[in-house]
Amino acid sequence: MARVLTLTLNPALDLSVTLERLEPGIVNRTRATHLAAAGKGVNVARVLAELGHDVTVTGFLGEENDGPFLRAFEALGVEDAFLRVPGETRINAKLAEADGRVTDINGPGARIDAASWQRLLDWLDARLANAERRPAGVVIAGSLPPGVAAEDLAGLVARLRDAGLAVWVDTSGEALARAIDARPTAVKPNEQELAAWAGTPLDTAETRLRAALRLYAAGVEEALISAGPAGVLWVSRRGAWQAVPPRLDVASTVGAGDTLLAAMLHGILSGHTPEQVLRFATALSAESVRHVGVGHVRADDFPQLQQQTRVRRLNDVDAGGALA
Repeated sequence: MARVLTLTLNPALDLSVTLERLEPGIVNRTRATHLAAAGKGVNVARVLAELGHDVTVTGFLGEENDGPFLRAFEALGVEDAFLRVPGETRINAKLAEADGRVTDINGPGARIDAASWQRLLDWLDARLANAERRPAGVVIAGSLPPGVAAEDLAGLVARLRDAGLAVWVDTSGEALARAIDARPTAVKPNEQELAAWAGTPLDTAETRLRAALRLYAAGVEEALISAGPAGVLWVSRRGAWQAVPPRLDVASTVGAGDTLLAAMLHGILSGHTPEQVLRFATALSAESVRHVGVGHVRADDFPQLQQQTRVRRLNDVDAGGALA
């Protein structure tokens, strides 16, 4: 399996709460609560580690409450290369209702100063210079903490690309727009994030495909769009592909996108066919919505979920013609 580095610049302790229905202004009774070390890059690392990859995690952690992360990284068997900064890592609350609605209450995160940012860049330079520890791919996922600008993220993407690395990015807003300008290998927006970048509503399969082709034409080699029940759209040199997951009862969508990205990267690094890559990743992402957390490849019915996932090739990619 491959060596992969995940960067989580703004991790969090996720407090996941499941309840029948959220009623503001009164006392609510929960069905279950769960506190876990999280952040999009950490979730990606969970999936990649379960799939057998050699994973290193880095980014910034508050030095005052890193205990849950230490325990999680030890249990996962990943290398902990997070840089510790003064203060606490933020706590995010995720309220999942029985009908599938999820309310996120996210903190801003610890402020990262220029010296800490330079420490991360220096660590990355040293890691890339080490032939034995150099990763085959880098995943940058999640929001930016206070003190880190979208321009900083774009510079980081360009730095890693100039070093010859495959760089996968999953973020949103201005950070996503600036990252796309730096031409990462792959991005994974959901349909709302893609619509914000494209500047137009994406309420049909045709409009989503046109926006994904624009993304590919902008220099993104792997344009991966998650659209909930409508499935997954993937545009690359392999063509334009669509996958529709099986219908499942939704307990929580938290972690589904992270599962999709990790499983797609796994399939590509493993040299699987496009249909195999997309079927596996879409099914594993679907598996994750049945419970809190990322997808479980060892779920008893996962082979059936793959069989029930519909995959089809839409066309050969010709972004210039499609956008004419």
